[in-house]
Amino acid sequence: MAMGMELHISPKHALEICRAIKGMRVEKAKAYLKEVIALKRAVPFKRHNKKVGHRRGLKGWDAGRFPQKAAGEVLGVLINAASNAEYKGLDPDDMRIAHIATKKGRAIRGWMPRAMGRATPKNTETVSIEMILAEVS
Repeated sequence: MAMGMELHISPKHALEICRAIKGMRVEKAKAYLKEVIALKRAVPFKRHNKKVGHRRGLKGWDAGRFPQKAAGEVLGVLINAASNAEYKGLDPDDMRIAHIATKKGRAIRGWMPRAMGRATPKNTETVSIEMILAEVS
């Protein structure tokens, strides 16, 4: 198990990436996320797909994007989970992602100055990701 707490990424991007890699083997998921970061493969956007362009190579879906920043953070959590499994004496190559979920983290409050001495709130959303690996039987 591994968790990434209050990551500064988009909740929508995190949800779509987690949906795409759930059930994958660890090595396959690492390769997939590295290809997303390198703009080689797109992540299918199934829920948050309003005005999202079509991407080539999505099997059974058309809307997709390349969320590089979110993919990098999820890759870090995946590497951490694999290291935790190795520390416990398990073989990370024979494991798959059994559970992966995103939760809304706290909002980091900020302000954007406006004209005539006013200000508008400009908050930064954060996301927590939890991941559980299980051995493939």
